[in-house]
Amino acid sequence: MSRITYIALDDAGLPAPTPEIEQERKVAMFDLLEDNTFVLPPRDDRAVPEGPYHVGLSIRDKRLVFDVNTEADEKAAEFHLSLGPFRQVVKDYFQICESYFDAVKTLPPSQIETIDMARRGIHNEGSRVLQERLSGKAEVDVDTARRLFTLICVLHYGG
Repeated sequence: MSRITYIALDDAGLPAPTPEIEQERKVAMFDLLEDNTFVLPPRDDRAVPEGPYHVGLSIRDKRLVFDVNTEADEKAAEFHLSLGPFRQVVKDYFQICESYFDAVKTLPPSQIETIDMARRGIHNEGSRVLQERLSGKAEVDVDTARRLFTLICVLHYGG
């Protein structure tokens, strides 16, 4: 029951995503909802409402906001993360993704594979940073962190 069953991105006010960014968002959301782990640890000896959870992700006042509710729409948690630790890895991820999307159109498979390996490495770094930043607020497995990192990147697009 410690999982996300619904996720919403507040992308109001952001530029329309490119087709590639939109595809990344759709895949990340689908994969996240299919399989994820999201545990809210007890805080200050208070009971934590049980999941599954509905999560809203947004950027407000230059902070990443996780708004977590139960399926019964009971507030479970809200936490804000500084965007600073994500800036460089998000920038690097967008740059490597752009190279990858260009490579797919023109380069041989061996070169595409090399770029894709670099892209996965940067993605792994982003998910590691997210897991660190969520420490004490929410516990997520590696795959969940990877998918959430993709969605964080989508929120950064054009921002």
